[in-house]
Amino acid sequence: MIHKIMDNLVNINWNKVTPCLVLLLLDLVLDFSECTTQAEVNKHLELGRDFLSRGQLSDALTHYHAAVEGDPHNYLTYFKRGTVYYALGKAKFALQDFSKVLDLKPDFTTARVHRAQVYLKLAEYMNAKDDFIQVTYEDPYNSEALTYYHRMDELSEELRLAEAYYRGGDFSSSAELATRLLELSPWSATLRQLRAECYIAMNDLYSAVSDIRSVNRLQQDSTQGYHRLATLLYKLGHVSDALKEIRECLKLDPEHKQCFPLYKKLKKVDKLLLQCEESSESRDFAGCIDSANKVLKIEQEVTLVVYEARRWLCSCSVKEEQYSEALTQCNSALSLLKEARVLCDRGDALIGLDMFDDAIRSFKEALELDEGFQRAKDGLNRAQKLQKQSEQRDYYKILGVKRSASKQEITKAYRKAAQKWHPDNFQGDDKKIAEKKFIDIAAAKEVLTDPEKRAQFDSGVDPLDPEGGRQPFQQNPFHHFQHGSPFQFKFHFN
Repeated sequence: MIHKIMDNLVNINWNKVTPCLVLLLLDLVLDFSECTTQAEVNKHLELGRDFLSRGQLSDALTHYHAAVEGDPHNYLTYFKRGTVYYALGKAKFALQDFSKVLDLKPDFTTARVHRAQVYLKLAEYMNAKDDFIQVTYEDPYNSEALTYYHRMDELSEELRLAEAYYRGGDFSSSAELATRLLELSPWSATLRQLRAECYIAMNDLYSAVSDIRSVNRLQQDSTQGYHRLATLLYKLGHVSDALKEIRECLKLDPEHKQCFPLYKKLKKVDKLLLQCEESSESRDFAGCIDSANKVLKIEQEVTLVVYEARRWLCSCSVKEEQYSEALTQCNSALSLLKEARVLCDRGDALIGLDMFDDAIRSFKEALELDEGFQRAKDGLNRAQKLQKQSEQRDYYKILGVKRSASKQEITKAYRKAAQKWHPDNFQGDDKKIAEKKFIDIAAAKEVLTDPEKRAQFDSGVDPLDPEGGRQPFQQNPFHHFQHGSPFQFKFHFN
């Protein structure tokens, strides 16, 4: 409608219009525009109220924004928007809106109560005190405002005392007092920062991280806060999380003197640790070891990052069958932090070195940390069986091969040993020794070239042990040479 009126005004012959008529037409346009704007404002207020009743605060806030823009002199629109900010915990904006309401209508007691509550939550106790006393002037029967008014001096004194405790090095008392104050003042960045510093001094870094996260949410634009949080997370070994926080700092200041160098370091360490994980999963254990060693070249001081690198060196060295190196790295990692999975890796390394008693102790220690850890239970069972087995004959040792040897390698080792210890090569007492060794060599070949028997032996059960419920080993020590023997021997039995 307003557009049609404007179009008609353009078509008027203004030379024939008197000044009085011009004023009358302009008043008409302004009155109509004001009515249209007020209708739109009312519509936004209605929609805002509807969304608010359904708990859709963000949508309600959008419409209250529009209402304020449409009628910037209406104290009620500011008040309604302020209550949504208050519900969302956006203290800064709630404070601005309630203050604007009181500028427009100083005797609006409800707005003053709300502003006092915001000051209280921010731990701005003296400002809250001023508002609460003003409320009691306007509403003498408001007992809640009077109670809060009398508490503000007490809370202010407790805040000063908490700060004094911190300066005096009594971090526990300071943190305890700050915690009590935060029950009434949860939006106070000052209190949370104070408590975070206390936690850091007490080496409770996880609690400090939680508080500094809250400080960053409350302040939103603190590069120093993001740098501090990233540093703490890195000390805790949470490299990926630290990297995310330092990126938030660089969004605010891409060339920040503290954040940028830390970002470069974190990016390298995070990439290398990820490579350790990926290499291990793809069974590229040499690549895993290489990446972990690169981490140690970058970082030697942050304990939990060093631990993470040594943990990978421990795990991947075991899988690469570098048992002596693995044992060194496992012990280094465990000197920094005892963890069940590393104790199991050490147990595996000790098994690889035939140190079964030590392996048993390592798996038992893992179970003390985590009594339900299945890997530790399986490892302990295996180590105990292998220890018992080691007291008997070890087929791998007999042939001089690794436990991971292929069937081809086992056959080759068998032929070499059989040729060396064949009884026809010996005389007298030496012949009896050779016959014993030859029996063991033939038994080793029988077990290790049969997948089922080898699996039994690897689990700690000798498939040729009569006491284990198995059939005794065939008494003919030369039966392996009766069919397809690669050697030709003449046997002399006198």
